[in-house]
Amino acid sequence: MIEALLAMMLVLAVPVILVVVVVKLAITLLFLPFKILGFVLRMVFGIVGAVFGLIFSGLGLGLAALSVLAVAVLAPLLPILILGVGIWLVVRATRANRPRTAVQVI
Repeated sequence: MIEALLAMMLVLAVPVILVVVVVKLAITLLFLPFKILGFVLRMVFGIVGAVFGLIFSGLGLGLAALSVLAVAVLAPLLPILILGVGIWLVVRATRANRPRTAVQVI
């Protein structure tokens, strides 16, 4: 009796399992091109992103080195600049204040 019940369950379960497998296979095959396209786009954008990342990181390192070099060169010149500005202010203060004339239109 139990064997008959098991046989009937198998007879009923096999078509259901077969339908589930076929539906799952159809859905997988339907979405396979989109998965392939997603993989290709992920690879392309990953490579492009890595290339741009390397380019801009190199550019950033170059600009950082250039700014350090500029500070190292210009920092010793700062006292001379301050002295020059002071002399310019003294000379400007000692000049006679001539009124600036506007352009006359006749």
